[in-house]
Amino acid sequence: MSAPGHIFRFVQVEVPWALGPPDGRYLLRPDSSDGPPTHVLVLTTLGAPERRRLVARRRPHPAPRSPEPAAVSTGRATIIDVGDPLADAGRARSWLEHAGEPELAAGLAILNRALHSFRLVSADPYLNTVGRRRTLVARVGYGGGEQVADGLWTDARELPLPERRERRTRALAPQSRLAAVLGARQKLLACEDLVLRARLDLDQGHDREAALQLLVALDAALAELPADPTGIALADRLQELRAQRTAATTAAQAALDGTLTPEQRETVAFTVGRIEAALRARAAQSD
Repeated sequence: MSAPGHIFRFVQVEVPWALGPPDGRYLLRPDSSDGPPTHVLVLTTLGAPERRRLVARRRPHPAPRSPEPAAVSTGRATIIDVGDPLADAGRARSWLEHAGEPELAAGLAILNRALHSFRLVSADPYLNTVGRRRTLVARVGYGGGEQVADGLWTDARELPLPERRERRTRALAPQSRLAAVLGARQKLLACEDLVLRARLDLDQGHDREAALQLLVALDAALAELPADPTGIALADRLQELRAQRTAATTAAQAALDGTLTPEQRETVAFTVGRIEAALRARAAQSD
């Protein structure tokens, strides 16, 4: 971090909760403890603002009011690329000019790798993963080693949250289904939760966990969907899912044995996508 003349790129995000691991600097290596470090992760919890005190006013009949929202801490993570420093300010400016969402996504993947590790070592199942749309602030920038480690920089820019345009009918669909579920007019299936976990593992690069989670999600889908009122309409999709059972089992066994081949990972990704498609079709049939 303190190599003279080196300029380091960083990604920084802030989220509306404390990230979980103790504040500090963490050195990340890819696979072996003998290899050179690739990133430094700096975690900081920002203090919650003080709650404002309301001045009491004398009223004969005080008007009812809701309580003030509780003040919350926010978390800041700075992901510093120390494996490939920039040689001079000109290259740094050129990099920053073109840096954007891909660099941010790579930084979030590194942050979520660390949060996943902390979730396991602390046995805390409630630790949040950081998704792009849940960030309050997202920055890319560069600076000297100690400078960026202290949350400062030579130059940086904030990335606005990408606009997400949806048709109104599609945007309202989750709200409509939520009302149906809470009103006991529809039931949630176990496979819906299981395939979400498989998707998260897959997106975070946890291929072994995704393969194991997929097999359970697939078995749950094959058991639950035929018994669902929409099962007849989903006959073709169910046949497609049954055809994936053997390949999914092979991928799960490979996960237990060690690692997946690229073809097995593709099988996992494809099957997760087909379960998701079947569940979207079920939701459409239920509307």
